[in-house]
Amino acid sequence: MEEKLKQIKSRFEEVNAAMSDPAVFDDPDTYTELTKERSDLEELVQDYDTWKDLKNRQEGNKELIEMNEDAEITEMAREENAEIKKELGELEEEIKMKLIPKDPEDSKNAIIEVRAGTGGDEAAIFAGDLFEMYRRYADKQGWKMSIMSIAHSEKGGYKEIVFQLEGEEVFGKMKYESGVHRVQRVPETESQGRVHTSAATVAVLPEVEEVDIHINPADIRVDTFRASGAGGQHVNKTDSAIRLTHEPSGIVVECQEERSQHQNKEKAMTMLRAKMYDIELEEKQKERAAERKSQVSTGDRSAKIRTYNFPQGRFTDHRINLTLYDLDNIMKGGIDEAIEALRVQDNLEKLNALAED
Repeated sequence: MEEKLKQIKSRFEEVNAAMSDPAVFDDPDTYTELTKERSDLEELVQDYDTWKDLKNRQEGNKELIEMNEDAEITEMAREENAEIKKELGELEEEIKMKLIPKDPEDSKNAIIEVRAGTGGDEAAIFAGDLFEMYRRYADKQGWKMSIMSIAHSEKGGYKEIVFQLEGEEVFGKMKYESGVHRVQRVPETESQGRVHTSAATVAVLPEVEEVDIHINPADIRVDTFRASGAGGQHVNKTDSAIRLTHEPSGIVVECQEERSQHQNKEKAMTMLRAKMYDIELEEKQKERAAERKSQVSTGDRSAKIRTYNFPQGRFTDHRINLTLYDLDNIMKGGIDEAIEALRVQDNLEKLNALAED
């Protein structure tokens, strides 16, 4: 750990020196990159300085204890070292977590697809409940949401809804939501009062730029159609909705939420890039998960990850055996505790993998 911290401090000093070069101010891109790198390193450098200071004080106290020239001073040195030992332990654990390499995808915005699964009308209603949960969570995070595609269900909720979230660390938090979400409750459509089990699937894709993935325009078939709302009522009278088909892969995306064909095509291209990139990312996640036997980021979208049991007010995340009896608050967007627990477990697995290397 100390060797790694030395390297970080050395790089921090190099970045500081580079930023003091007047020529850098004439290159905004380089200056921005250096500023970001300096910001990323600064906290660890401060931790390293604190760690060195604690170690020096600990060594000084050890010398006083060994000399044992004054009983009172010796006792004070022992007491201080007991406190320093505790501080060092806590600081070293924090540093270890900070040394875990950041996933470059985590800072990206995200595109989320929520689809009704098994369970008919109730599954569509539950998909709507999940969307509302994410909408409220996004509000609490200060993220911007925009709808990309909706397929309404006659009895309420959605057969499918696709939306974009923009903000800080969106993908880093939302990525743990990918998978099958199961609900157990008495449906509104059930007259006998029996508990049914239904499901909805969630896919979280990192939003990517054109430079992240190249798509040959010749491989895309563009179709236009008339946008329509719930119940088949037309939103407008022009063919503004867009369907893109990537012919080599068979991936199809649609967007009809914007008023103009141009805006819908832009959003559809964003969705297509995300889907193409996600195929590559999912393979990488599966490889990483297999290497460290991860229960958190398996990349398997077919895995049942959650159960929402309404009669018991119980929320269970099966990947980390987390059970919370706070379902009402969770459905109102209070999923912070679950996401944080998943992030901690993911980091612990990464930390263990680093220790084995």
